[in-house]
Amino acid sequence: MTQTNTQTDPVVGIIMGSSSDWDIMKNAAAMLDDFGVPHEVRVISAHRMPHDMAEYGSAAAGRGLRAIIAGAGGAAHLPGMMAALTTVPVFGVPVPSRYLRGEDSLLSIVQMPKGVPVATFAIGESGAANAALHVVACLATTDAPLRSRLEAFRARQTEAARAMVVPPHAAT
Repeated sequence: MTQTNTQTDPVVGIIMGSSSDWDIMKNAAAMLDDFGVPHEVRVISAHRMPHDMAEYGSAAAGRGLRAIIAGAGGAAHLPGMMAALTTVPVFGVPVPSRYLRGEDSLLSIVQMPKGVPVATFAIGESGAANAALHVVACLATTDAPLRSRLEAFRARQTEAARAMVVPPHAAT
């Protein structure tokens, strides 16, 4: 799986260890699409494609990537290994695993040694979406139109929350 989801060169890479991770990682891609952030999506397995992983990481900055969102399940080595291979900031998304619900993935990603940081997010769909939102916020510090779109997004969230109504409860 390799795809670029924009008309211009990507500034964000979304990578995952397996195509089965797409159900989670598509939430990051959708969020970047909503904000018009150019990105690419690739499967790069730390364990089955280590040379491809090393090549991707070492070339990331030179290709113009400004962030990498890396999702992985189980041993979840991809985000940490990518952070070791590039100076481009890495945003880790723990993908739920079959037996440990993604807790193994979370612990693997969050326990990086000092000097090799990975910004780690929640397990699953919300983690993927929030990783993309965090990338958007970082990019928006130097991109006024993107900052305006982010401010509008946040204003819509606020208004949606203000419009919420608590359902009536049964009298006791």
